[in-house]
Amino acid sequence: MKTTKLLAIASVAGLAVTLSSCGGSGSGASESSLTVTMWGGAAQKAHVDSYFTPWAKTKGVTIKQDSPTDYAKIKAQVEAGKVTSGPTEVEPNFANTACEAGLLEKLPQDILDKAKATGVAEDQIGPCAIPILQYSFTIAYNSKTFSGAHPTTWAEFFDTKRFPGKRGFWKYATGGMFEAALLADGVTPDQLYPLDIDRAFKKLDSIKSDIVFFDTGDQMTQMLASGEAPLVQAWSGRIFQAQQEGEKVANEWNDNLVSYDQIVVPKGYPNKDLAFDWMRWFLDNPKAQAADADASIYGPASDKALEFVSENVRKELPGFPANAERSAGLVDYGYWAENYDSVTERLNAWIAQ
Repeated sequence: MKTTKLLAIASVAGLAVTLSSCGGSGSGASESSLTVTMWGGAAQKAHVDSYFTPWAKTKGVTIKQDSPTDYAKIKAQVEAGKVTSGPTEVEPNFANTACEAGLLEKLPQDILDKAKATGVAEDQIGPCAIPILQYSFTIAYNSKTFSGAHPTTWAEFFDTKRFPGKRGFWKYATGGMFEAALLADGVTPDQLYPLDIDRAFKKLDSIKSDIVFFDTGDQMTQMLASGEAPLVQAWSGRIFQAQQEGEKVANEWNDNLVSYDQIVVPKGYPNKDLAFDWMRWFLDNPKAQAADADASIYGPASDKALEFVSENVRKELPGFPANAERSAGLVDYGYWAENYDSVTERLNAWIAQ
């Protein structure tokens, strides 16, 4: 189970937001309820307020919430034939493997077609999943420590002589550190996958004494703002939020690596048709996606929604043209679906050495 996302997780398990007097409010699914499971905290509130609540009001549906997403729980529910989780926010590598394993509902073809027609990138769509948001792994820097020049490439990020100080990385295999190491070592973006993990570890070895790891977004921004690690491979939205709160931090968008989350429906969810109805509404409403981007600082699923995002936020999203042009590409979660376990085991052993 993933322990954190761009915004800190605060459990809202069991919380029910009643939007209509219609429908039951007991446990499990009823004909007029939809249970939404996401990573929690302020981000989940933004998502629900922006694009679940407006839909539910028009349908007389009660939105129930659970958090955080728990992959083992999804598997257990499906295998027991007692699925209570409806639309669920997951990482693409899980969506890939869980779909193949029969743990998720296959999406109706009209939803897949609608996603493409409404400007969703095809490489972020799967047979069981559509994207729900986007963000980037950026080079984030302490703007007080680096008031002049700062690293603008991953090669410079790894140059501890020119830019001294600790480097912060997310202690998570799919958190972008291996991609960054290979880009720093001269691999071109179009040749990045499949990742040469041996080469990546060799590059990481070259700065291992200067690496500090974080587990949560709060830890990430704290180490960056305090100067403990004046350079961090960061989650773009958290850096912008900290900047808005007065911290001396900033994103460097060159070489950014685009990531995304997807929404899925566990196999056997009683109200799957209601979940699919919401998906159609979500894809057809770019203004709702934009409202979420303004509230959460996550990029919308569709680039067509960008025009409705406020200007100051739009400039801090991966889909903003200037940021997209400087991107090193999209994280390949198909690769990570096949290699996550083995690389995670090796990463943990490497950290412990």
